Amino acid sequence: MTATVAEPTHRIRVDHPSAAYAAARVAREAAHATGLPDVLAERAAVVAAELAGNIDKHTAGGSVFVQRSLIGRGIDVLAADDGPGMADLDHWLLDGNTTTATLGTGLGAVHRMATEFRIRSSPATGTLAAARLLVPPPYGGAIGHFRLAREGEQHCGDAVALADVTGGRTAVVADGLGHGPDAAEAADAAVRVFLENPDRPLPHQLTNMHRALRTTRGAAVALIRITPRRLEFCGVGNVSGASVGAGPSRLLLSTPGIVGFTLPSAPVRHVELAEGDVVVLHTDGVGTGWRVPGRVPDLLLLATELAHRHRNPRDDAAVLALRVERAA
Repeated sequence: MTATVAEPTHRIRVDHPSAAYAAARVAREAAHATGLPDVLAERAAVVAAELAGNIDKHTAGGSVFVQRSLIGRGIDVLAADDGPGMADLDHWLLDGNTTTATLGTGLGAVHRMATEFRIRSSPATGTLAAARLLVPPPYGGAIGHFRLAREGEQHCGDAVALADVTGGRTAVVADGLGHGPDAAEAADAAVRVFLENPDRPLPHQLTNMHRALRTTRGAAVALIRITPRRLEFCGVGNVSGASVGAGPSRLLLSTPGIVGFTLPSAPVRHVELAEGDVVVLHTDGVGTGWRVPGRVPDLLLLATELAHRHRNPRDDAAVLALRVERAA
């Protein structure tokens, strides 16, 4: 069994030409903290600088998000803006066709340096781009996430953790009540209980978390277990989500309550899944108005869009998106 806890996501607001260098510095520091070799740390810096530089040159503003990846050992660099978009993406993805005077050498270099690179651009909605740099060998599995503190706050009161368990994956998303260090303490306590035994049945997880959180301000908690054909969902409080596939989306709504204060009887919901379906969990720092138009989304770009367009900056926010894997 392997388990990973999401570390806080760094947001660099692109509102000045120096943002490209700030993004490079943050990406380099995050890569070193993750234990990436120097060559990958420098690649992460170039990727972040190029994406930030594109935003600065071509739009009125946007953001770059840097975080430790939840899969493998690596870094995610996400970028979003509301600018005019790029009419000819294929041209700008050719190596050497740079759109900015940044540390990079164009989107083609970003594409080449990254283990994974996704980009979507439209005149109506702007550009979303996401790069993931991993230490080889790359770890399989489609995952998107972020964990952002309230604007101006140093501590994030929302937490995310993911574990590979027998036959599938189990995950927790927790939202400590309020903001700041006390909220972070509550959410982190829920994650510690989860990490003790992610294989434990979901209602037992909630019961043990309830006991552990009695000395904290409490939290909203949602747990999921995904196998190739089935989803189990169990939640209390304001963490919600949806399963998205070829058919209509199915909402995942938690039972009202507060883990650590008032723990109701939270039923486990079972949802049949098909290969390629996506399960999304988020705290109430992400608005409920998001939709997936048409086909099932790329998860890195979905996380980028939710962070940029659907996050409430006056609240902590966290998202976890997982794609159902092919049955062995």
